[in-house]
Amino acid sequence: MTSFFRLPTLLPTLNLFAIATSTLYLRTHLDRNLEEQEARLDEIEGTLRGHIGLIEDALDRIEGKPNANRQEELYGKRGRDEKGT
Repeated sequence: MTSFFRLPTLLPTLNLFAIATSTLYLRTHLDRNLEEQEARLDEIEGTLRGHIGLIEDALDRIEGKPNANRQEELYGKRGRDEKGT
């Protein structure tokens, strides 16, 4: 009677199955982390663009340019994005 673990094809099959399973798990984990990182970077980019716009608007007001307070008009038209939970 041969043991279940002594079959010549069982060990390589189990090894390949373990490698495939771990590869799939790591790939899904990396994909999820990359999506989360991209979302965080998009949020940071939007925040930076907003701050740059506010700074430019403040400089326009200080310099006395005719189109000062342009940023407030843009916020009024577009509306602010709300964070999704």
